[in-house]
Amino acid sequence: MADLPGVILAGGLSRRMGGGDKGLINLGNKTILARVIDKIEPQVSALAININGDHSRFPKYPYSLIADSIDGFVGPLAGVLAGMDWAFKNNYEAIITLAADTPFLPEDLVERLAAFAERENSQITMASARDPITGEVRVHPTFSLWNVNLREDLRKELLAGTRKIIRWAERHELSYVEFKTKKPGDDPFFNINTPQDLIDAEDKLTNGLR
Repeated sequence: MADLPGVILAGGLSRRMGGGDKGLINLGNKTILARVIDKIEPQVSALAININGDHSRFPKYPYSLIADSIDGFVGPLAGVLAGMDWAFKNNYEAIITLAADTPFLPEDLVERLAAFAERENSQITMASARDPITGEVRVHPTFSLWNVNLREDLRKELLAGTRKIIRWAERHELSYVEFKTKKPGDDPFFNINTPQDLIDAEDKLTNGLR
């Protein structure tokens, strides 16, 4: 699976942040989205950003900007489907998805997801991380490798009302990859949902987390 494109999921409404585009908020001297792009771009063969509404509010990125394939802001699964449809048109067999509000994502995300998917022959491979203190493993379903041939089944399920990623994914050949958390509080999948999360991310940046 050497030829893997990435799809950044940035099509949400950001209600807990007060609306707007979280990815365009500054974190340090860069926007959150710019930090996500810096992390994922070296890992993928092509990149698309799933956004909804007027595309002109985003910088003129040299990437494909793709809207949800299903109307109504129905959640991240709609962004996954949009990514699958884009990938199918561009002759890709699988995609990597990731959230637009996670500036500290792993630099080996794609390598490990792809290797595990190939080894396990899974249709969907999801990232997870273990808390180094409690031992609790948390699954991060927006960080996944998806086989594009699932797109019509996903479309059917979305139109039927399915919204939960895990609920749909568990109906298929699904595997999980665990990413290590180096120290407490440094979850590589930490996401910025609220103003307090943004403050916490600034602190992580100040303390050297990249």
